[in-house]
Parts: sequence; structure tokens; C-alpha cells
Amino acid sequence: MGFWFAGRACRAATLCAMVTRADIGVIGGSGFYSLLDDAEEIELSTPYGPPSDVVTVGRIGSRSVAFIPRHGRDHRFPPHRIPYRANLWALRSLGVRQVLAPSAVGSLQAQYGPGAIVVPDQLVDRTSGRAQTYYDAGGAVHVSFADPYCPSGRAVAVSAAREGGWHTVDGGTLVVIEGPRFSTRAESQRFARNGWTIVGMTGFPEAVLARELALCYTSLSLVTDLDAGVEAGEGVTHDEVLEFFAQNVHRMRTLVADAVQALPEARICPCASALDGIKLPFELP
Repeated sequence: MGFWFAGRACRAATLCAMVTRADIGVIGGSGFYSLLDDAEEIELSTPYGPPSDVVTVGRIGSRSVAFIPRHGRDHRFPPHRIPYRANLWALRSLGVRQVLAPSAVGSLQAQYGPGAIVVPDQLVDRTSGRAQTYYDAGGAVHVSFADPYCPSGRAVAVSAAREGGWHTVDGGTLVVIEGPRFSTRAESQRFARNGWTIVGMTGFPEAVLARELALCYTSLSLVTDLDAGVEAGEGVTHDEVLEFFAQNVHRMRTLVADAVQALPEARICPCASALDGIKLPFELP
């Protein structure tokens, strides 16, 4: 498998790992296409194809960070076509063990309007047909997923959002729909009746793939709209979501940077031991 570093072919993966490594990964969502100002661009290949775009690696304070725009910098990947497995594999191959995942979401609860930051603690998968595991051959591998998000990362994200002056929601359920269409009004009302908090299109399988690689994974969900069933109206549009996110992207970058610097250097959370005692069909990067 070839790895490419800063535009130069790097034939040995171990050499590339020594040249450029990162401790923390950030996967940017709709409207969040860049993070690091002074960074190196790295083209990586993985057993699952290339990631969404080149990976940029740089520093935020004392922490080394790798950034991938989830949809690509030109937003070429719709939610159901994002190369989720390649993205997470590429980050781990660079040394990443903690991942922050900012994204745009719709609110299913009227009290959490546009501009709120939700740091969910639960997830409901309503997608279909997406590749959602690395372990689909070579024997059954069952990874615990009762609590999808890293408790340490969540605590850091909640604290950083509150200190940044955001309307912060600590906990809640993210329901992930297949997309690329938005929910019907009836679907949205059903989700709300179930007590779910926010709705998005990309939080799954991203979270479970991170768990299968024993990565810490934390969602930072920016509410850009009230979903179709929450209030009367025409429903949300793609342009409205991007416009609202663009208005807040500088604050989001600051929030992510603050969270990056506050993440613990030593992992004492359950994520690090997610694969303990499990026989894997291949060696992880």
C-alpha cells in the first residue's frame, strides 16, 4: 500500500509515519473545509481507497492535528458516498487516537434552536446500505457500542463550548438519516416524539468505525435549523444550512481549537481498550 507525503511519493509507510504524525484528528463537516493555517498536505491511500481529500497536518498550540474535510473541500461527496472507512483508517495510520467531529445538524426540539452546540451522548442509525464495519471478512468481530462517544472527549467539548459562550446542550440523541434528502415532516415529527434531539446525515458509520479502530470519537453538532416537523414552514434547504454554518464557521474553528488543546494527552477512557480481548482478522495501522 502506498502512502504519499507532501506531494512526494513515500514508498514505505513506516517512513511516512516517522516524518509526519498527529495525535488528534478533526473531521470537518458541511461548510467546515479547512482548519489549519500552516500545515502540510499529505495524500494517503488506504485498503479502502483514498480519503475524502488530502489530509492536512499541523499544530494547534502544543498538539499535532490532522484534518480531513468530510465531504471534500469542494463538497463533492454526498453523505451516503463519503469514504468513511478510508477517512478513519487514514487518521489512525498517522497516529491519531482522538477524533473531534464537527457537523451541521437539524434540531428536533424547539428549545435547541439555530446556534446551539449539542454534544450528543447517544446515536440512532437510520441509514441503509453504508459500509459500517472493517470486520466484514475473516471471522465475526463484535465491538461494544452501547455508548458511542468518548466520555473524556465529550466533557472537554461541553466545557469548551460553554466557555466559548455557546448555548450548549450536554447530551442528547443524534439520529442519522441516509440522505441526501432531508426528512419529511412526518419523519421529523416521529423522531421528535421518540425523544431524539438532533438529526444529521454523517454521524454514522463514522462513530462506529472509530470505535472499531479503538479511537476516541466526539461529535460537536452545530444546530443550523429546526427540522421540518418542529415548526410550520417550508422546511430546511441545503443552501440555508451552508449559509448558517458559514456565518458561524470562525466560531466553530475557535471551539475546535480550544477543544483540541484541552483533550487529555493520556487516554484513560474506555475507548482505548475497546478491542482488548478481541481477535482481529488483520493488524491495525
